[in-house]
Amino acid sequence: MAADVTVAVRAERDYDVVIGRDVRGHISAMLTGADRVAILHPAALAASADSLRAELADSGLSVTMIEIPDAEEAKTADVAARCWQALGAAGFTRSDAVVGLGGGATTDLAGFVAATWLRGIRVVQVPTTLLGMVDAAVGGKTGINTDAGKNLVGAFWSPSGVVCDVAALATLPRRDLLAGMAEVVKVGFVRDTSILDDVEADPSAATDPSGELLPDLIRRAVQVKADVVSADFRETSATSGDGSIGREVLNYGHTFGHAVERREGYRWRHGDAISVGMVFVAELAAAGGRLSPAEVARHRSILSSLELPTHYAPGHWDELAAAMALDKKSRGSLLRFVVLDGIASPSVWAGPDPSFLQAAYAAVSGDRTASGG
Repeated sequence: MAADVTVAVRAERDYDVVIGRDVRGHISAMLTGADRVAILHPAALAASADSLRAELADSGLSVTMIEIPDAEEAKTADVAARCWQALGAAGFTRSDAVVGLGGGATTDLAGFVAATWLRGIRVVQVPTTLLGMVDAAVGGKTGINTDAGKNLVGAFWSPSGVVCDVAALATLPRRDLLAGMAEVVKVGFVRDTSILDDVEADPSAATDPSGELLPDLIRRAVQVKADVVSADFRETSATSGDGSIGREVLNYGHTFGHAVERREGYRWRHGDAISVGMVFVAELAAAGGRLSPAEVARHRSILSSLELPTHYAPGHWDELAAAMALDKKSRGSLLRFVVLDGIASPSVWAGPDPSFLQAAYAAVSGDRTASGG
């Protein structure tokens, strides 16, 4: 992908996702009409944020800098309240805007702050991680965490634009880049099998920020998310326009993955947890006769080739099951899982038999007692 690419998202407000190298020049155009802009950023990106501040100031904007904690520590009610106070002190009105510069946690928080200030002001997302580019910054889901679970407080609020500068990935720690690949592979399993084929053919090229394959994988992953979100923005449809399940398809691997994150106190990278979550739900589908052993093995093979985890510690089934019961995808007492009835053939399985769930955990953890063995 040598040239910049724009992917259009149709939601309650249409917007563009710009993907390319050195594309931050698009940001100011997405802020047209604003007088004030707040840049939310973690401390690690202070230099990049200051550079962006200068660029926006040169275009005539008054810029407020709001430094937030790293990673999931940013996604709390206390941090959101501090951001609101900063917007109030700077006199932000409904014509002003927020810019989220950072990883997925930063863009989640920035979107939530924008959605709730004066009942909604513009937000432009500038993800600097692979996870942010293909997942968190695109789609309009915003949120913060509580003691009860991840992303249980939030709002649907589309950005005014998203700028994915692939050049930022050159300095991303390798472990973070690989973790982001879990969300790319997820899209391959539920919709675009060409992603799986390309990763299998050359995992090194797929994870090389200086090459051409990784930007194209980002484009394909964003395009799938754009298509799904455009058909089912608020995750309310049982099916999307092509007859497949709606936005819920993007939750593949997330029910178990979120439970792992909660049990680990959010110290696990999101992508690592989702990797294990995909193996769990593949094993669940296999236990129910919906997925073949070879297809489960393909999950493990692809994820392992990217150095992503495919196992979780034994002995924690009761705690993980309780966490899954609080998942926002549950309905009443029924657990809901996105499962595959074959690669790229997703469906929703509500209330699988507990023995299948325990068998899946046993397969992921090696804990034979979880399945009664």
